[in-house]
Amino acid sequence: MTILLVLLFVVGYLLITLEHTININKTATALITGVVCWAVYALMAPVSESVGEHLADNLGHTAEILFFLLGAMTVVELIDAHDGFTLITDRVASRNTRTLLWIISGLSFFLSALLDNLTTAIVMVSVARKLVRNDEQRRVMAGMIIIAANAGGAWSPIGDVTTTMLWIGGQVTTINIIKTVFLPSLVSILVPLAILTFQTPAGATAFEASPDEAGASRPYVSQTARRDRRLMLAIGLGGMLYVPIFKALTGLPPYMGMMLVLGVIWVASEVIHKDKDDAEKEPLTPAYALSQIDAPSILFFLGILLAVGSLEATGVLRSLAESLSTTVGNMDLIVVLIGLVSAVVDNVPIVAAAMGMYDLATFPVDAKLWEFLAYCAGTGGSVLIIGSAAGVAVMGMERLDFLWYLRKISWLALVGYLAGALTYLGIYAVLH
Repeated sequence: MTILLVLLFVVGYLLITLEHTININKTATALITGVVCWAVYALMAPVSESVGEHLADNLGHTAEILFFLLGAMTVVELIDAHDGFTLITDRVASRNTRTLLWIISGLSFFLSALLDNLTTAIVMVSVARKLVRNDEQRRVMAGMIIIAANAGGAWSPIGDVTTTMLWIGGQVTTINIIKTVFLPSLVSILVPLAILTFQTPAGATAFEASPDEAGASRPYVSQTARRDRRLMLAIGLGGMLYVPIFKALTGLPPYMGMMLVLGVIWVASEVIHKDKDDAEKEPLTPAYALSQIDAPSILFFLGILLAVGSLEATGVLRSLAESLSTTVGNMDLIVVLIGLVSAVVDNVPIVAAAMGMYDLATFPVDAKLWEFLAYCAGTGGSVLIIGSAAGVAVMGMERLDFLWYLRKISWLALVGYLAGALTYLGIYAVLH
């Protein structure tokens, strides 16, 4: 059964990467792969009742992510519908591509530490759309947003889900994880940025457009009152910032906080547009925003998480982690490999398996293993576009092709990832 499940996952994964070659949408492939993997598990498992329990448990964790994604994307669509992001983009005076690359990447890096990498990626791609009209330049910036958001989330207990898992599990403490992982995470984004800066012509501008798109370079004038834009931006981004606080205060999962934010901004939109007629109000309503979000990317995420969940439930991922311990031996190299594996499969079950394999008695709180794992699992997912929630979200929003990302961005992410890893190991060696 194990071999068959791995084979099905690999075949499904390959079909997803070849989406444009075989002309089959990746969402359909992901859904089929996820369901078939669980069907094989159900048919071949010795105790069928346990399959249902495992599926229910996996679906609970998956639903938390999907509802969070649904809420975040709707909030961002509402802010965008009210031109709220123009309050940010209007303050970016430069239209030089190099300058924008650094500004957008820097904002993504620090914002993801306060919110989370998924929400940050959604917000910053929306901002990039307002600033960058050239399609190829915007795709490159979207790739850098993925790298920056994942790197920024790695050093914050509330940034990346895997760091949050280690924080909640007692493996790391807040001050220590910030102090030890911040610099490696920063290096992992500075290296790709430096390379792209040298590759980008000095005079390139963000408004390079084809002749039939010349009108796109004209300054955008918002039709929404400045007061309304400020209110929706404040409620949206302020609410997202409140989500981790809500989680800390109540102990409820993050998607509950995001649903609260969606409810509040929904009420606000109804109140500020109560005097408008239906035709004028419709594009500004949450119902319309829900119709505009990228539902296929959410279903794609569902299929991927279901497939990975079947591998976790059958012990394949745990066996992979154990085999790494046996064959590799060196813990630093194992953690680096875990980070790279997280680019292929979701980093959450990988980190969960690692937390189950290595106990706190052997590796106490704030041990080197946990610090390095937080960095590697958080940033390693950037190597492939489907290796992180941020990557999957941006893939849907910007219609990024898997093979394009592999050619243009993956090697940059890999170089930055390895540079950051060497930075952490170097600092640790000096301090210890």
